[in-house]
Amino acid sequence: MSYLAKRVNNIDSSGIRKVFELAASIENPINLSIGQPDFSVPDVVCRDIIAAIEQKNMRYTLTQGNESLRKAILEKKYKNKYPLENIIITSGVSGGILLAYMTLLDAGDEVILFDPYFMMYEQLVKVFDAKVSLVNTYPDFSITKEKLEASYTNKTKLIIVNSPCNPTGYVYSENEIKIIAQFAKDKNILVLSDEIYDSFSYDRPCVSIADYYENTIILNGFSKNLALTGERIGYAIGPEDIIREMIKLQQYTFVCAPASVQKGIENHIDYDFSSICEKYKRKRDMVYEALHNYCDLTKPGGAFYAFPILKNGLKGTEFVDLAIKNRVLIIPGNVFSAHDIGFRISFAQEDTILKEGLDILVSLLKNG
Repeated sequence: MSYLAKRVNNIDSSGIRKVFELAASIENPINLSIGQPDFSVPDVVCRDIIAAIEQKNMRYTLTQGNESLRKAILEKKYKNKYPLENIIITSGVSGGILLAYMTLLDAGDEVILFDPYFMMYEQLVKVFDAKVSLVNTYPDFSITKEKLEASYTNKTKLIIVNSPCNPTGYVYSENEIKIIAQFAKDKNILVLSDEIYDSFSYDRPCVSIADYYENTIILNGFSKNLALTGERIGYAIGPEDIIREMIKLQQYTFVCAPASVQKGIENHIDYDFSSICEKYKRKRDMVYEALHNYCDLTKPGGAFYAFPILKNGLKGTEFVDLAIKNRVLIIPGNVFSAHDIGFRISFAQEDTILKEGLDILVSLLKNG
């Protein structure tokens, strides 16, 4: 007799974590696999978090988060467009995704994902016995009304938008955002907009679908632009009735987001990220210039990922195995996709290490 719930058999371990664990067995790996900023938490942010700890800000906060932090986010990030009742502080964007799914999804509901997609979106859908409907965005990751129509059924309840996107780095144009918004409005379905990478936008402004469609839940946080990946601090903004239920569910799950970090970051919502963004734009250019002649590569507009598509029928898993044998850790594309035709590279790495890894990948691609 197994004591395990059936739902755990429906999900797979993260392919990213498998590569991450593999790194421990490789001598001097060149790690271009993990989605973690290579810069440190800004000193001024560290000092304020330390001060919050020293001031004993480590007890429970309100389930929905400190009022001062919620007000700071709404004022500095969203110009007070939303009332205080429409925001909850979550334990990272991942915590926000889980709370949103718990609030919204019943067995049999369908969720539209744009393929390639962040794998957590799909795996957690399965936990709730809901289903995924994939929109094939290859080869350039763009969205059209026709692609959306092909994925829709009368059971569709939610569309997930991730811009800038993990794993492709694609940033949806204003026109694409308007297409998605109009489609969602016409079909009366919700949108979950993961905007965690919005500070990393290189060539054009990152447009939020919430500006065009009111039935949108925004997910965002500080893991990437303040390098607080391990501190688990995010937020969700959306319709009051949905946020109210997410708060209720947080009472019985996460309880509250980390108290000291909530207090420590409230003066840094509008931290000047421009110089870091310029450095990452240069890293993006390094990746594109190195690889685009040897594979099909849409130039990433944001985030810190690229998603090269291999030529000559080579499978992503095969190429990743070859890269790992040559000490370069990347992620096979089928971790994020129904198709095994590419791979994800993270350029959140020091320039010298990134260049070394790119040189090896180019050599392998030339010989492939």
